[in-house]
Amino acid sequence: MARYGMVIDTKRCVGCHSCVISCFLENEVPEGYTRDWIVEVVSGKSPDFRMELRSERCNHCDDPPCVFVCPCGASYKEEGTGIVLVHKDKCSGCKACLAACPYNARFINPKGYADKCTFCDHRVKAGLKPGCASTCPTKAINFGDFDEPGSELHRLMEGRVVKTLKPDAGTKPQIYFLL
Repeated sequence: MARYGMVIDTKRCVGCHSCVISCFLENEVPEGYTRDWIVEVVSGKSPDFRMELRSERCNHCDDPPCVFVCPCGASYKEEGTGIVLVHKDKCSGCKACLAACPYNARFINPKGYADKCTFCDHRVKAGLKPGCASTCPTKAINFGDFDEPGSELHRLMEGRVVKTLKPDAGTKPQIYFLL
């Protein structure tokens, strides 16, 4: 069993969009759509302000509301990996999962099914990192198994301020941001 996720270092991200381009090419994302994106947040007041750059995507939640609301059984959490996926052939395109996702991480593919980040599950099954993690020039995106004791992900979080997006949503996201 594994519980795959990401640790994204906001101090390393430079907003270059290589993760977005890699995902677009790796997964043949239709033009005008995206499975991941860069967010820029500026907070505080001068001279004490901070800028945070984040590469965001589906959070592959432990308690994914998109799965629970899917009337077709198309959205599911993969046994053994925890990766949240969509059976394209089962999806009716009803958009219930889009409405349920607090991260706005899904879209309806022009072919008629819900689409989203898959952690490049085809690459993970081949023993590779997701495209975004493998092409990030600053190594801001880190992928691995949270259930692996002493993993690189755990090491990266030691001594750092760590946050998830929308913790009040109760979804238990598997994307952690280092501040």
